[in-house]
Amino acid sequence: MNVEYTGRQYEITPAIRKEVETGLTKIKKILGDRFETKVILAVEKHRHKAEITISPRNGPIVGLAQAGDMTSAVNEALEHLEKQALKYKTRWRTKKRQPRKGFDTKPNGNGVELQAAVGVTEKTAVPIVVHKYPQVSKTTEAHPPCSVK
Repeated sequence: MNVEYTGRQYEITPAIRKEVETGLTKIKKILGDRFETKVILAVEKHRHKAEITISPRNGPIVGLAQAGDMTSAVNEALEHLEKQALKYKTRWRTKKRQPRKGFDTKPNGNGVELQAAVGVTEKTAVPIVVHKYPQVSKTTEAHPPCSVK
């Protein structure tokens, strides 16, 4: 895991660097360690901004935060990144867990079953077709039946 730090109008302290590293270890447990990270810390008019970008295989995950001090901005950005990483991981997992298209789960695909009765052999058995729905749909009457007094 490579981390690139950039400070815009801000000097990166070892405490901030340690805060980012501990937050990235949580994300490393979720996504693995095959990603590059860019951390941009900026100060504009008493606003401390933190932008952390992670580049896994499919596309970048970005965490942006703005706060009164830099440590809280970094923590908010890392929380946002953690939520996005969990979403990314679950999306990836659900895509991977699809059944194969060529595998047929039905025991008899055409709906024909052999009659199993006492004294019937395979040669004399009559195939039975089982339908889930009747061929002719039920029709409803347009008007309810009139009651005659």
